[in-house]
Amino acid sequence: MTNQKEGVIKDVVTEDIKSTETNQNTTSEKTTEEVKPKETIINQNVKPEEFDWDSFENEGLDSYSSNEKSDLTEKYTKTLSTIEDNQVVEGTIVSISKREFIINIGYKSEGVINANEFRYNPDYKVGDKVEVLVETKEDHDGKLIISHKKARSLRSWDRVNEALEKQEIIKGYIKCRTKGGMIVDVFGIEAFLPGSQIDVKPIRDYDAYVDKTLEFKVVKINQEFKNVVVSHKALIEAEIEQQKAEIISKLDKGQVIEGTVKNITSYGVFVDLGGVDGLIHITDLSWGRINHPEEIVKLDEKINVVILDFDDEKKRIALGLKQLTPHPWDSLDENIKVGDVVKGKVVVITDYGAFIEIAPGIEGLIHVSEMSWSQHLRTAQEFLKVGDEVEAQILTLDKEERKMSLGIKQLKPDPWEKVEEKYAINSKHKAIVKNFTNFGVFVELEEGVDGLIHISDLSWTKKIKHPAEFTTIGAELEVVVLDIDKENRKLSLGHKQLEENPWDVFEDLFAIGTIHEGTVINITEKGAIIALPYGVEGFVTPKHLVKEDKSEVKVDDKLEFKVIDFNKEGKKIILSHSRIFEDKKEDENQKKSKSTKRALKSNQSKIEKTTLGDVSALQELKEKMDADDKKKKKEKK
Repeated sequence: MTNQKEGVIKDVVTEDIKSTETNQNTTSEKTTEEVKPKETIINQNVKPEEFDWDSFENEGLDSYSSNEKSDLTEKYTKTLSTIEDNQVVEGTIVSISKREFIINIGYKSEGVINANEFRYNPDYKVGDKVEVLVETKEDHDGKLIISHKKARSLRSWDRVNEALEKQEIIKGYIKCRTKGGMIVDVFGIEAFLPGSQIDVKPIRDYDAYVDKTLEFKVVKINQEFKNVVVSHKALIEAEIEQQKAEIISKLDKGQVIEGTVKNITSYGVFVDLGGVDGLIHITDLSWGRINHPEEIVKLDEKINVVILDFDDEKKRIALGLKQLTPHPWDSLDENIKVGDVVKGKVVVITDYGAFIEIAPGIEGLIHVSEMSWSQHLRTAQEFLKVGDEVEAQILTLDKEERKMSLGIKQLKPDPWEKVEEKYAINSKHKAIVKNFTNFGVFVELEEGVDGLIHISDLSWTKKIKHPAEFTTIGAELEVVVLDIDKENRKLSLGHKQLEENPWDVFEDLFAIGTIHEGTVINITEKGAIIALPYGVEGFVTPKHLVKEDKSEVKVDDKLEFKVIDFNKEGKKIILSHSRIFEDKKEDENQKKSKSTKRALKSNQSKIEKTTLGDVSALQELKEKMDADDKKKKKEKK
């Protein structure tokens, strides 16, 4: 009411001044002294609350009726907005500059807001309605303080949820980049725009979107953590899908159209056909082999492509580039034939072979078995590598199936043609150890000529359980040719045959009954292995391994052993340690027995001279001696 009274006072005083001036012109009786007191009353600095309306009317000034005063008060009140601090009201933009927006909210003064608060929407113009928060109706300078940003923030969550529910299109200001995408100001809230949701096309420069205002759709809200995810891509996907359907409906297989290279990957090239994308697989870029599509096309390059296939449902379009040129096999020289020698470049290496490109788009396979006359299991990487220039002979040729097999070993003489001359039986040679098996050693005499040394032909004396105990891969070994199988390309070789068979000598040296010193090198449940002189090994069963003092035999013990069996063909020597001291005891017993018999013969000569009593005494002595012999035999057994 203070403001209302001020307005009324102003109107009344103004009207009074006009009335006074009129009276001065028409009434000459009134003196200037009478007017002066009235002017003094008018100019006094009187507060509205202290103004006395009744005395003012009673002093002769023009007066208003109570109804007129009420009408004036009501009209003045209607010209002002009733606002409170922290209230959100709607205002009108009345002025825009680079630094500030001036907003009229219907109050006695207008508010000024920094232009940064409206940066999220550069389309604002004079006359637009905006929401503002009244922070202070009057600050200490009497100014109205309002904020658009705070008004947006108060209602932001309601508006964001409403936008998600109604799938409303909203505007947002991209503030900055962040990991995986962008930060967008939406209704004063910082929302996340994933990189994949910026556009349907791959984004190469994220910074180009900073400080831009775009349209978005709210796609996800996490109410608990107050997280908002928006998408710009979603707005254009529907339109793109419609364009795709329209474009695909006009496509035909075999049709040639122009497109722009949109993206290049390791497996192919995506081409923009004017609103819809198609894929050229790497195998459809060139008739020849390529390592990466960048060898054929460049980004943003315009190229002609042929439509190979398309899927109406999944909106997939398969394109081809190489199909625009004739297949190289169709222009292959008609005179080329099996047996011809061609030159080419190794383009692909596998374990089973190598692909050779003899012309762009024309390849032949050299199987690993056609790289060498050798029969060893090997890989193609041992012979060739990618990029090698090679000569090869055509082994098979099928122009209809567009297949060709090649060989490089055929350019060298087959070593097996004259193997009988070069590697005659009983001839000696040097070989390289290539591989082991449980039954022998594979060696290579030369490239393509291999042989097998059976494990039994490695040594005359040593018992070899595995070839690795005797030699190593890559070692050089002297061999003797034992047998040749030219048809099956096999050589039987021997190593021990380089020396005479020592078992012919061992037969006399280790004859049965001979005694030799040996060292126990291994003990098992079945017996013990004994190292004998000259590198020979013998075997002792547990029964014959018993010491005279009954103590246990251990590894590395040196003892004397008697040969009890010798097998030249089987290369076996059977030994016994206990037999040595057992035989000594038996010899001693035999000596005692002989002495006893001699005593009996001497006594028999005296029998005739003895009496009957003497005969009985001799009989008792004989029985005693017989009993002793039986006891000794039992002990011996």
